Amino acid sequence: MPRIYCPCDLSLQTRWSLPEQAAKHVQVLRIQPGDEIVLFNGVGGEFKASVLEMGRKEVWVKLYQFNPIERESPLKVHIAIGMPANDRMDWLIEKATELGMSELTPLMTQRSVLRLSPERGDKKLQHWTAVAQAACTQCARNTLPVIHPPESIGSWLTKYRDLLTKHPVRADSELAQPNPVLWYFSLNSSLPSLAQALKTHINSHAALAPLLTAFGPEGGWSHEEEDLLISAGFKAITLGPRTLRAETAAIAALATISTMTLAC
Repeated sequence: MPRIYCPCDLSLQTRWSLPEQAAKHVQVLRIQPGDEIVLFNGVGGEFKASVLEMGRKEVWVKLYQFNPIERESPLKVHIAIGMPANDRMDWLIEKATELGMSELTPLMTQRSVLRLSPERGDKKLQHWTAVAQAACTQCARNTLPVIHPPESIGSWLTKYRDLLTKHPVRADSELAQPNPVLWYFSLNSSLPSLAQALKTHINSHAALAPLLTAFGPEGGWSHEEEDLLISAGFKAITLGPRTLRAETAAIAALATISTMTLAC
């Protein structure tokens, strides 16, 4: 059954006109009146709908069943990464979305090839969000990952430290969420491996704590950046003796996390 992303409030309705982009998607797929589709808006769950009428610009549907199903990873993973250049960032977001990434922060580091002005960064953010939306349509996720605006690693770490200082976790709060476990990936292959760190994390009392993982650019972290990460509480781990592209490292890590988490 075709899945259509529909970024608006959805509810069970007897007759409803799809927004422009969703209507175009239905028309491109050559769906006909009487056919059934699945609509999701990225905030959870999905609706079954039947097509009532196809116009030149409008598509009318009936939403008749809501399914609260989610297909999220049991372990939330936030990726912060020195931005790869060209279309490799698109590839990373697409594959990371399929593998269950919950958030992504593009970083501008000392050795980053790609550097964006605020205006260009806003345009890139819109494009990357659309890539994630398309990946959710394909892989049947009903909750979109959050793509944050690109920023410098120094600015990002400062904001993160300020957030924890202002909103510390309180053990007596039923609504409290555990602080994330902080890992950054290093080219030093003698460090503990991701598999070792993940086994410890899964077997610990804090196994439900989300992961905040930082990946350097293709040139690797500078010494100053590693010092910043360590001072912010990040622990250095490795993916092994080979030097991987930034986007390859992130996908390899996500695939390992997904596989090991589901196996437990």
